[in-house]
Amino acid sequence: MDFILTPPVAFLLYIPLVFALAGFGKALAGPAKSSDVKESPYTGGEEQASSHSTPGYRPFFLIAFFFAILHLGTLVVGLGDFSIRVLPYLAGLVLALIILLLG
Repeated sequence: MDFILTPPVAFLLYIPLVFALAGFGKALAGPAKSSDVKESPYTGGEEQASSHSTPGYRPFFLIAFFFAILHLGTLVVGLGDFSIRVLPYLAGLVLALIILLLG
């Protein structure tokens, strides 16, 4: 009975469950009716400004890479032994974080 908990078998068992739940949710939602209000952008009741440009994803990815490198580096260093062999990992971690902060 433990084979059900293996990831491939569990994945194959959950696919029909997810489709059944999605179908049940669609049946509860009812038919969709399009209108101009649904398709217009919502900006807190004000007219949307067309002159401002939206920021890209670059700031988000810099922060995401910063935390990913910080957390994974901490795991690598924290799970290792406290010896001189950890210094190259620490130096690479510090260098990567400095590059992300400056770049």
